[in-house]
Amino acid sequence: MSERPQDRPASPVLDRVRLPADMKSLSDRELKQLADELRAETISAVSVTGGHLGAGLGVVELTVAIHAVFDTPRDKLIWDVGHQCYPHKILTGRRDRIRTLRTEGGLSGFTKRSESPFDPFGAAHSSTSISAALGFTMAAELGGDPGDAIAVIGDGSMSAGMAFEALNNAGHLKRRMFVILNDNEMSIAPPVGALSSYLSRLYAQAPFQEFKSAAKGMVSLLPEPLQEGARRAKEMLKAATVGGTLFEELGFSYIGPIDGHDLDQLLPVLRTVKARATGPTLIHVITRKGKGYAPAENAADRGHARAKFDVITGEQKKSPSNAPSYTRVFAESLIREAEADSRIVGITAAMPDGTGLDLFGAKFPRRMFDVGIAEQHAVTFSAGLAAGGMKPFCAIYSTFLQRGYDQVVHDVAIQRLPVRFAIDRAGLVGADGATHAGSFDVAFLSNLPGFVVMAAGDEAELVHMVATAAAHDAGPCAFRYPRGEGMGVEMPARGVPLPIGKGRLMRQGNRVALLSFGAHLKEVLQAAENLAAAGLSPSVADARFAKPLDRDLILNLARNHEALITIEEGAIGGFGSHVAQLLAEEGIFDRGLKYRSMVLPDIFIDQASPEAMYRVAGMSPAHIEAKVLETLGVAVMGRRA
Repeated sequence: MSERPQDRPASPVLDRVRLPADMKSLSDRELKQLADELRAETISAVSVTGGHLGAGLGVVELTVAIHAVFDTPRDKLIWDVGHQCYPHKILTGRRDRIRTLRTEGGLSGFTKRSESPFDPFGAAHSSTSISAALGFTMAAELGGDPGDAIAVIGDGSMSAGMAFEALNNAGHLKRRMFVILNDNEMSIAPPVGALSSYLSRLYAQAPFQEFKSAAKGMVSLLPEPLQEGARRAKEMLKAATVGGTLFEELGFSYIGPIDGHDLDQLLPVLRTVKARATGPTLIHVITRKGKGYAPAENAADRGHARAKFDVITGEQKKSPSNAPSYTRVFAESLIREAEADSRIVGITAAMPDGTGLDLFGAKFPRRMFDVGIAEQHAVTFSAGLAAGGMKPFCAIYSTFLQRGYDQVVHDVAIQRLPVRFAIDRAGLVGADGATHAGSFDVAFLSNLPGFVVMAAGDEAELVHMVATAAAHDAGPCAFRYPRGEGMGVEMPARGVPLPIGKGRLMRQGNRVALLSFGAHLKEVLQAAENLAAAGLSPSVADARFAKPLDRDLILNLARNHEALITIEEGAIGGFGSHVAQLLAEEGIFDRGLKYRSMVLPDIFIDQASPEAMYRVAGMSPAHIEAKVLETLGVAVMGRRA
C-alpha cells in the first residue's frame, strides 16, 4: 500500500515536537492531543511498512507521559523487547524516517543503540530491561553517564526468570530506579502462569510514602474495558503477609494500578515519583494492546504483527501463495505423529501461533504446554518430560533457543534425554533483522556429544524429519527449518523416518560437488542449473544431517570431484567446519581436493528482505556460481543466468 502525503493524519501538535525537549512547553491538554495525533501517526506509518502495531498503540499515552516528565536521553528509557517502540521513535527525532521501518537501510523495528541516543540499550528479546536499567543506575553512581533509568516491561516479559533476578538485585542494592510494569494481560499470546493470575488480583493500598493518598483508590478511576483487567484492585494478595505485595517484598515501592491510557493519572504519578522517589520504584499501569484502533483491538492477538494494511478497513495486504509455510508443515506433521503416539507432547515458550503449536494444542489440549516467556524453563521442563517417559517436541525459534543453551547442554545433552527441538526461523529472517536471525544453532548444537542435528532442504523433508524425531529415542535431536513458504514440492501423506546420518544425492555431475545443508537447497539447485546451461554441470547433494555426518556420501563426493563446496544458512563453526574436520582427518586435502565452505559472514546483517540479506551474505545463486568458478579457476564461461 502506497501512501500519499495527503493521506497522513493532520498533526498540529505533533508537528511542533521534533525531540522530547519540545514537549516541556506543552500543557497537559496539548499532551493529550499529542497522544491522539501520535496514535494516528503510528497507525498510518505501520499501514505503509507493516510491523508490530498493537504493542505500540497500547503505550502511546505512556510514551508521551514518560518523555514529558523525564529528561531523555539524559534519563535512560529502556523498552523491554522493543515491539512497542514505534511511538517512541516518532517523538525522538525519527518521524521523518518512520515509514522506513524494518526495511533495508531504514529504521530498525526495535530499539538500537547505533540508531539514536534516545535508544540507550538495544532490545528485541524479552526481559532484559530491568537488568540494563540497574546497570545504568550503578554506572551513574560510579561516575558513568548521569540520569535516572526507567525500564518499561510487559506483564508477559515478567514471566521470565531474568526479570526476577534483576528485581531481586535491584531491591538489594536499594538505588533509585524506575520500573514501569505495562500490564495489558497480553504479550504475543495470552499470558500464562501464576504471575499473570497474581497481577490479576494485585492492588497495594499503601504504595508509596507520602504518595499514599494520591495512589489509594486509583482503581475506581479505571474505565471500561480496563475494569476487567483491574480485578487486581479488589484486594491485596492474602498470602503477602508483611510488605503488601510481591514487589514490595523484593524491595520496591509499589504504585498502582493506574490507567495507562489516562494522562490525568499518568502525568501526576510520574511527576511525583520523579520528585520524591529515593529507592527502586515500580509503577503498575494497565493498558490495552491495540488501543484506539478497532481492527487491532478486535483481533485475537490485539494487532501484534501486521503486514501492510488499509487504515480504514484494517485489511492486510498479503501476497497469495500456493506453497505451505514450513511452520504449518511442521504443525500438521506433528499432529499426524501424535495421533499415532500418545506420548508425543508439544512445548513452546509464549509462541504457540508462531511455532504452529496452537494447531497442535487445538487437537491435543492436554498435551500442549505454553510455559510463557521462559526458554530456559521450557528446555528443562522438556527434559523432565522426556525423563518421565514422554516424547517432548520443544518448538522454539532459533534466536530464542540461544537463551536456553546451558539447559540444552546440562539438562538434555549430558543426560542423553530424547528431547526433540523443532527450530523455527532458521537462517536470515528479513524485517526483524539481526536480533531474530537464526544464525548460530547449527554451530552450538553440533558440538554437543550425542546430539542429532538435521535441517530440512524442502517442506517434504521437514515432514520426514518430524517422523525421524518422533522415532528417535536414543538421545536428543534437533531439526531446523526457515521462516516462510516452502518450495512447492510434492508432499507425502505422512513422514517416513530417515536413516540417521544419511544424506541424498540430488544431481550427478562432474568436477565440482555442491553439498547443501538446509533450506538453501533451492538456491543451490538453481545455481547448478545456471552453471549447467553455461557448460559446467555440478553434482548436488542434500546433507540432511550436520551430526552425525554422512561420511560415505561426503568422502565419495570428495574423492570423485576436483572441488567440494558446502553451503549452509549458519555461522562459521557449523556444518562446513565439521565437514572440513572429517576431510582433514581422512587425509583428503593431501590428495589435492579444493574445498570451500559458504557460511553466513562474520557480521550481524541489518534488516532487509530475506533475498537482500542473502545477497549481503554472499549466498545468492549468483554467489554460489561465482564460488564454483573461483574454486575451479575458471575465468570465462558461456552464458550466465
